[in-house]
Amino acid sequence: MTSPADRGGDAPNRDAPKRDAPDVDAPDIDSVSRDIERDDKDWTWVLQRPCPDCGLDARTVAGPQVAARLRQNAARWPAVCARADVRIRPQPGVWSPLEYACHVRDVCRVMDSRVNLLLSQEDPAFESWDQDATAISERYNAQDPAVVSEELSTAAAVAAASFDAVHEGDWQRTGRRSNGSVFTIETLGQYFLHDLAHHLHDVRG
Repeated sequence: MTSPADRGGDAPNRDAPKRDAPDVDAPDIDSVSRDIERDDKDWTWVLQRPCPDCGLDARTVAGPQVAARLRQNAARWPAVCARADVRIRPQPGVWSPLEYACHVRDVCRVMDSRVNLLLSQEDPAFESWDQDATAISERYNAQDPAVVSEELSTAAAVAAASFDAVHEGDWQRTGRRSNGSVFTIETLGQYFLHDLAHHLHDVRG
């Protein structure tokens, strides 16, 4: 799976969102869930230079612009989830559009939690989250695309509202991942926005 992963030695998040029962009409994907290529790269470089794949230069997005850009990105995912081939992986080891949509939904939830943690605590440590383990345990490719579409839209709206609520003097509040990578609320928003933009590029959304 080619993805701007939330990495840095992070272990699975025991508080990751739990899903309802899988879509009973979905194919049995358990046998192939584990063939996805793990992404252990550190994607924090996107805070220093443009991404050559999706084209986003995250540095150009000021903190107060994050929410609007997030809403623009989220508005394009329902069409992705409505595709007839939404469960089909383009090649071995790469997520299907549905799996990417599930991931984007969960990224929105994780980042919403983190921005609120940054606002409520001084220099907090973020709880670890293993995106690949979550994709397997929650059977992303067996979920209902219509439900995922609605959940993604809701999660993005909630996260956007949290970024909208950041006061002018709070954008430089800091926190850190388990590998020591330090983020401000602004750079967390930039990193988050790139993650979503990159995945929209991945699915040609």
